[in-house]
Amino acid sequence: MLELEVHDLEVLVLTGVYSEETHLPQPLRISLTVLLDAPAHFAPDTPLSVSKNYLDLKHAATSALPPGVHFTLIEGVADYIAETLFLQDQRVRRVKVKIVKLAIAEEGESIGITLVRHRR
Repeated sequence: MLELEVHDLEVLVLTGVYSEETHLPQPLRISLTVLLDAPAHFAPDTPLSVSKNYLDLKHAATSALPPGVHFTLIEGVADYIAETLFLQDQRVRRVKVKIVKLAIAEEGESIGITLVRHRR
């Protein structure tokens, strides 16, 4: 197995429960760890197709999020990202999505969730 990681993407997402949150996108910090089936060995000339492009992970957490869709909970954002990655590549076995809500931090603390999904 191979773990691919993309951390600390800052993304504006329509999310929130309270009225002051529901009309404007909120800044979220999104980090992903994806467990991928891997070969027994990576030779010096192994092509990228044997692994996975990190930009695919970034895409799932940024431009693949549907524009104009309001996610009530950030858990829904995390689930959407995980499902996008599972659909992208059959080799993806597990997706871990960590989301920090930047707008509610008062003194630099990290407030958010971590969601882990396994391929069914």
